Amino acid sequence: MNSKFKFAALTAIALAGFNGPAMAQEFTFTFGHVLMEDTPNGKAARAFEKEVEEKSNGRIEINVIPAGGLGGDVDIIEQLQNDLVQIAIPPTATLGNFEPKLQVLDLPFILPSEEMMVKVLDGEVGRSILDTLDQHGMHGVNFWGAGFRNITNNVREITSVEDLAGIKMRTMQAPVILTQYNEWGANPTAMAFAEVYGGLQAGVVDGQENPIANIVAMKFYEVQKYMTLSSHAYHGYAAVMSENAWNSLPDDLRAIVVTAFDNARDLARELTNEYEAEELAKISSDIAVHRLTDAEKEAFIKGSFAVHEAFADVVTPELINSIYAVTGAGPK
Repeated sequence: MNSKFKFAALTAIALAGFNGPAMAQEFTFTFGHVLMEDTPNGKAARAFEKEVEEKSNGRIEINVIPAGGLGGDVDIIEQLQNDLVQIAIPPTATLGNFEPKLQVLDLPFILPSEEMMVKVLDGEVGRSILDTLDQHGMHGVNFWGAGFRNITNNVREITSVEDLAGIKMRTMQAPVILTQYNEWGANPTAMAFAEVYGGLQAGVVDGQENPIANIVAMKFYEVQKYMTLSSHAYHGYAAVMSENAWNSLPDDLRAIVVTAFDNARDLARELTNEYEAEELAKISSDIAVHRLTDAEKEAFIKGSFAVHEAFADVVTPELINSIYAVTGAGPK
């Protein structure tokens, strides 16, 4: 992003972004995210904006700035902590660099299915994870997401952990994911999301992992030969507000905002499921798609518990076990 433009945008936000109770209970909140507007979560952000403005009768104005208009996820999180941005949906993997317990959600197969994902993230365990953000100048409201991550690469079809041996995998800057691919025998390297297409095209990396929505939006299928529908980790986003913005809202407006967050979360999930089915059919002629069999998936799961153990002291054994208690999917 052009630094001059970014400075101007941030200056405008600082001057006009947040009006507290002194403005007769009128609020203007900036909602920054890095996603394209035509993705399920990009559409959900616009639906959130519309619902809050309508149900608050104009007492709250939401300004959505999508597609990295305010920088990357780390930039937006830091802006949120300084109240330059009031609302964001950063990936839980990125938030894990600010609050280590968030890293639990990136442990491979810790959420073994969509049903279990909903039970964990929308339940008491999810609430306890969100509450850890309070000490970092943020209030976690709920979890959105872009579906489960899958593996693509240019070397070979992936049907087992052993097939990943030696493959250069691009990952997010997330300790769990880097450890995961090391444990699986691959050669992981962190790379900015915007650089992945070029990295794959040039052979700097052989493969990457992302949910289908991101694979399609960034056209990774154009520069990849194989896709494995592994669904090994949920690509979650934490819907967060700056501490000052959250604390400033009166109870009636806070209720409107929370309801809109929940409705947007549900919409994003619904749109993601529809989008994945449609887009997977469209790109199947461009990339060879393999869906893990039950036996193959079980082998992957067993090959993942070492990663869980490696991060037990970071995210706490209690938190991992509380998730196992909900999903029933821990080591036997």
